[in-house]
Amino acid sequence: MRVRRGQVWSSRGAIAIMRRAGAEYNSLVTEAQQPRPESMEITELRRLKALQPDLAAAADLQIELLQLQRRVQSRVSLPTIRLDSTYLTERLAAGPILRYEHLRIDWSDLRFLLRATAAAMRTHEALDPADLRKADLITRDAERLPPFVCAWFNGTAQGADSLPPEVAGLESVLLQAMRPVLTRAADAVLARVETRTWGRGTCPVCGGEPDLAVITPAADRLLICSRCLARWSFEPITCPFCRNADRSRITSFASRDGRYRLYACDVCQRYLKAYDARSASRPVLPPVDSVATLPLDAAAMQRGYK
Repeated sequence: MRVRRGQVWSSRGAIAIMRRAGAEYNSLVTEAQQPRPESMEITELRRLKALQPDLAAAADLQIELLQLQRRVQSRVSLPTIRLDSTYLTERLAAGPILRYEHLRIDWSDLRFLLRATAAAMRTHEALDPADLRKADLITRDAERLPPFVCAWFNGTAQGADSLPPEVAGLESVLLQAMRPVLTRAADAVLARVETRTWGRGTCPVCGGEPDLAVITPAADRLLICSRCLARWSFEPITCPFCRNADRSRITSFASRDGRYRLYACDVCQRYLKAYDARSASRPVLPPVDSVATLPLDAAAMQRGYK
């Protein structure tokens, strides 16, 4: 090999350079392959399992669902709605901000989540075999899936009683599979609009019903949407489902540790659970707190509430 003047090249030098390059490459590959740290929700669910073994199965299912959603979360696109404050405020004055048409859905990711969510729920005996087959058939039909998801979105925005028959049995599957899309849209909208004047019992972003509430350190109550997890202020005692404000017709009881409360309406017979953050060591975590409050669900249903 011809060596140019001023050029220093040796087999030892070449080997050293190659080794350094290989070490740097291996380091990058190793870092890329390192698992991401667990979210606070998963950490708290594992702690809940240890403290309350009776809730282990429900916690395991929730962990699996969170891990599935995390696999697609980074690929979810912003909604197609105009994200300027004036426009969003105008839409809020007329009703919930988001429509189904605003959601940008990657149908490949959604098919994956629907199948995987249904399989996980069936494994943990949270879904009937017939509904598992139904989920599989729907995800295989490229033309049927979009109107099916649209029917679920619009139906749940009008209340549980308005769901179309074809959605029956798959409400929870759709809720979990659509969670990444809906939370992404809600985060984008809420960063640009103020919802203090909303005052309704349904979500100002997507129109969903609340599934949980949080009592803030200032003793205010924020409702949390069951679909997109948006939060908005609401009267501390008033029932968000029928707007009954008669305190004598609101039944309230708490968990043994005082961390959670349940408000049941004696008018519409519905109830809402709440996380009391006034003396809590962590913020409200809906995926965790929905599992931790399962004993309160059982107590409410035993008393005839739904």
